[in-house]
Amino acid sequence: MGPMGGGNGRRGSGIKLLPVLLFALYGLYYYVSNRETVPLTGRKQLVDISRDQESALGLQSYRQILRQERVITTGQNAQTIKEIGRRISAVAEDPGFQWDYNLIDSDQVNAFCLPGGKVAVYSGILPVAKNADGLAVIMGHEIAHAIARHGAERMAHQKLVQIGAMAAGVAVSDMDPGQQRAVMGALGVGAQFGLLLPFSREHESEADYMGLIYVARACFDPTEAPKLWERMGQASGGRGPAQFMSTHPSHETRIRQFQEWMPEALQIRKEKCGG
Repeated sequence: MGPMGGGNGRRGSGIKLLPVLLFALYGLYYYVSNRETVPLTGRKQLVDISRDQESALGLQSYRQILRQERVITTGQNAQTIKEIGRRISAVAEDPGFQWDYNLIDSDQVNAFCLPGGKVAVYSGILPVAKNADGLAVIMGHEIAHAIARHGAERMAHQKLVQIGAMAAGVAVSDMDPGQQRAVMGALGVGAQFGLLLPFSREHESEADYMGLIYVARACFDPTEAPKLWERMGQASGGRGPAQFMSTHPSHETRIRQFQEWMPEALQIRKEKCGG
């Protein structure tokens, strides 16, 4: 009589459905109970921390960065950044931020706005910005990221992916190790290219659109936006990775989107600023 009940010690190859079902139910509850609306675009997003918590994290990071960098507090460039920041934040949706604008002496071609309205521009990006309108496009984009709570949304997505990975690990625990690695590897790739990267690109495009509208409301020239990204493309020395593998849209995609949004931006500027 042969062995009974898998007594040969081999693992089964089935998937446990209960962890998958529980994760699906939790994921649905988590999404429904933590939805917010992005200002200006009206997109529904997943965010599970308060603005106060988010701002506290932003302030902590901001102070740490400023301690490590050389901040330029005087001169025309520093004053221009503060003036552009004041004009843009005055026409953006007001989330109750305590705004601060600083110029950092660095060769980095970079700028950011942390939650709570903490803005920094690296001097290395000034030649690419070229003029006040180009700098306004850059700062409007970064300010839009903070107002749209993109950082908190990414944290929520990553949390959901981590919980999903745990559920998947339990679901395939009866498979042999080789099958487990194959399934978990496929799920990891799927989460990266199917969820996290597309959402990052959506955030970049959303910040491009919101920033363009803020630039127009603040009476800067929105037509500088596609010109800026042409210069960004030249400064980067090439296209970089394929768009589906990147957290950012390609320069060509961004320029095309700016051109599509431009009539709206120009109409807003005409209504707000005349001429």
